Amino acid sequence: MFEHAAWKKSSRSDGQGANCVEIAVMADTVGVRDSKDRSGAVLAYTADDWTAFLAGVKAGEFDR
Repeated sequence: MFEHAAWKKSSRSDGQGANCVEIAVMADTVGVRDSKDRSGAVLAYTADDWTAFLAGVKAGEFDR
């Protein structure tokens, strides 16, 4: 599904090769993967789930 997707690295990635997350936005699905293991597993979310997740992040629901 994501073989030809345009992956984007998180702006929060540390630039040192660690803690890197990439996403790919398709028509109705968002893929998330570890940039250090690009051939590894991709987590796939519906557009609605991704929107809800981002809203939770912005609202501080996942703050430590």
